[in-house]
Order: sequence, then structure tokens, then C-alpha cells
Amino acid sequence: MWNEGIITNPITGEDFKYWVKHFEEGSEFGIDGGRISKLTIRKVGENLNRVNYDRGWDKTPTEETQDVYNVILEMYN
Repeated sequence: MWNEGIITNPITGEDFKYWVKHFEEGSEFGIDGGRISKLTIRKVGENLNRVNYDRGWDKTPTEETQDVYNVILEMYN
């Protein structure tokens, strides 16, 4: 299932858009064996991927995106 939304970083107040593909059960392709198989995070108004996971990491979370990433993990993984 695909979901998308906007999460405000609780520390900086910046908004980040995310797209996530997740399943009902975890898999070897999911983040840490979890349910998320694809994830993209971008700062609202930008076209640059800040985080990208597509059955493996292309861009890992940084300090700027870590709090947003953690919220997404709690919701979907």
C-alpha cells in the first residue's frame, strides 16, 4: 500500500513530504526487516530527495531528517 503525507520536524519546524510503500508483514527487503519497502522524504517545496530507500538505501537519514524518519518508522514499519 502507498501512503504520502507531510510531517513537520518537531525540532526545526520545517515541513517534509514523504511517500512510503508498506506491506502488512515485514520482509527481507523492508527497512530493518520491517514493512516499509520504499520511502522517499523531501523538504516541502524542493525536488531533492533527502532520504531514499528502495529495497536498499540510496540516501540515508541525516541529522536534519532523522526525527521525521523516526515518526514514519513508528507509523508504518
